[in-house]
Amino acid sequence: MSEYDLVIRGGTAVTATEIAMCDIGVRDGLIAGIGTNLRGRESVDAKGLLVLPGGVDSHVHLDQPFSSGADIADGFASGTASAAAGGTTTVVCHAPQIRGGSLAQAVASYAEKAKQARIDHGFHLLVNDPTPDVLERELPALVEAGHRSVKVFMTYESNRLGDAQILQVLAAARRAGALVCVHAEHHELIGWLTQALLAAGLTAPRHLAWAKPMVVEREATHRILALAEALDAPLQIFHVSGAQSGEEVARAQARGQKAWAETCTQYLVLGEADMDRPGFEGAKFMISPALRQPADREALWQFIRDGVIDIVSSDHSPLRFDDPRGKKQHGEAAPFNKIPNGVPGLAARLPILYSEGVAKGRIDLRTFVSIVSTNPARRFGLAPRKGAIALGADADIVLLDPKKRVCLTNALQHHGSDYTPYEGLELQGYPVATYQRGRLIFDGTQVLAEPGDGRLLMRSAYPEIAPTGRFPTPFDPFS
Repeated sequence: MSEYDLVIRGGTAVTATEIAMCDIGVRDGLIAGIGTNLRGRESVDAKGLLVLPGGVDSHVHLDQPFSSGADIADGFASGTASAAAGGTTTVVCHAPQIRGGSLAQAVASYAEKAKQARIDHGFHLLVNDPTPDVLERELPALVEAGHRSVKVFMTYESNRLGDAQILQVLAAARRAGALVCVHAEHHELIGWLTQALLAAGLTAPRHLAWAKPMVVEREATHRILALAEALDAPLQIFHVSGAQSGEEVARAQARGQKAWAETCTQYLVLGEADMDRPGFEGAKFMISPALRQPADREALWQFIRDGVIDIVSSDHSPLRFDDPRGKKQHGEAAPFNKIPNGVPGLAARLPILYSEGVAKGRIDLRTFVSIVSTNPARRFGLAPRKGAIALGADADIVLLDPKKRVCLTNALQHHGSDYTPYEGLELQGYPVATYQRGRLIFDGTQVLAEPGDGRLLMRSAYPEIAPTGRFPTPFDPFS
């Protein structure tokens, strides 16, 4: 009699405690056995393959309108298909509040959209209008219901909060037991530099990096870390793009602050020079914060090795390139400030990080699994259910062939965009199968999961994001 529903046999598994050749037994969608000579109704030969926990991408934009009026290229059906094809089995997306509107109603509306998801998913509460009703009534109720992370922006006219509002959100999130995540850039400085560049006739895509130099990110990172420290509010810095902003996080961590950071795939492999491609091609690489210099890429890899940056996300924010509702919203002659920012990257994240990280010797296999799966699962309250090959965890499993060589193309991405910024990148190591709760959802060629197969994940309180209880003075403003 078979003991398991499925046995993945003979692969090299990365578990919570070791890297070993073993069998993984799945029963009722959970990992129920780790050992040798396991028997199951179905058996998969994983000899020569890495058996990894499904990727967790904790910074994703799906079915979320751009403030410019451009169309996002992926809803939940296409975006989560892309995730599955790249070995990601869980995403955390943004449920955006409209200014003047209800946060609770925004989340309910977004949950309806998310019913098309093919993989499991959670939400960040994107607070754009922190009214007393939102902070005192809606946000605590939403957090208690299981949405344990809040997103704030320090820039963009339609999203940005001032310092006083940010302090209110930090305080409300601390009281409710939620983690605040931040897009940190100095809004007024970006605006001043943009107007000066336009007046000087410097309008090409590459000039985005001049309008958003590292100083705008460094200053905002320093400021939000100081605000969070004063309130003893745990904080996650999104998309750290280079050395100076990473150094601000390192200093905060050295002071004992609960402050963490992620970077994104694009900052590890692309650079400012990509925005200087001929004609309008540079628009394909326009993101915020802007792409940086080669020295910043090397600094980011070092921050990963040192543990200062312990998550790498995709910040999947896809637009179509050859589309009047996408990058060409204002035509190919548009100045950089009229070109929508954002790039696709869900399917590319995990294989690029394996190839550029492990295969090239920049990081070891355990660090790779940590930054793409284990750490985001733990940081956002999804562990121990997600992020590990461990008994009792969901059987979200990726089989990766470490010898498979792939030239990345847009066709491999399975997303709604008409381009990938990684076109032509040569990779060593690629996912050949993805399982969610023991069910094959990507067979190496086709996405087999159907819209609606994914589950909305609600998160209970968890110790990772509990305040330290330390304040700059003896005064506790929350007691």
